[in-house]
Amino acid sequence: MKKILIFLSIVVFGCTSTKAPITKKSPTGLYEVLTQQSQGGASIKFFEILTEESEIAMLKADENLSGKISSDDLKTSTFLILNMGEKPTGGFSIKVSNVEETTDKIIVTTQENTPNAGAMVTMAVTYPYTVVKINSKKKIEIK
Repeated sequence: MKKILIFLSIVVFGCTSTKAPITKKSPTGLYEVLTQQSQGGASIKFFEILTEESEIAMLKADENLSGKISSDDLKTSTFLILNMGEKPTGGFSIKVSNVEETTDKIIVTTQENTPNAGAMVTMAVTYPYTVVKINSKKKIEIK
C-alpha cells in the first residue's frame, strides 16, 4: 500500500512539471534515464526498485514517461525511482553517476546535486526525482 501511495504522489505531482522530459541512454546501453525532474517526487528521500507489473503500470501513466515504457520491458528490464525528497529551493537534482555490471549484479551509483552557496535559485519547494531503466534483470545494488 505504501508503494502505491508513493507512486500515486509521483504521478499526480509529476503532472505539474514544466521541464521537458528527457531520455538519456548510457554509452554501453546498460541503462537509460527516462526522466529527471525537479517537481513530482515524494516528500521523503527513497530509492525504489520496481519489479511488479502494477508498479510499472503506474509509471506508464505518468505524462513524463508516456511512450517510454512498454509492458514487455518488465521481462528484460528493471526500473528505479531515485527520489531526493523535499528541498527548500530549486537547484537540487539526483542523477545516476555510474552503472557497473558484475557477474551477479548491477551496481548503480547515484549523485545528489545541490545549488552552490549564493547561487540564484527558484524560491519554491521542490521534489527532485529521476526514473531509470536498467536493461538487465540482475540484482540491483544502489549506492
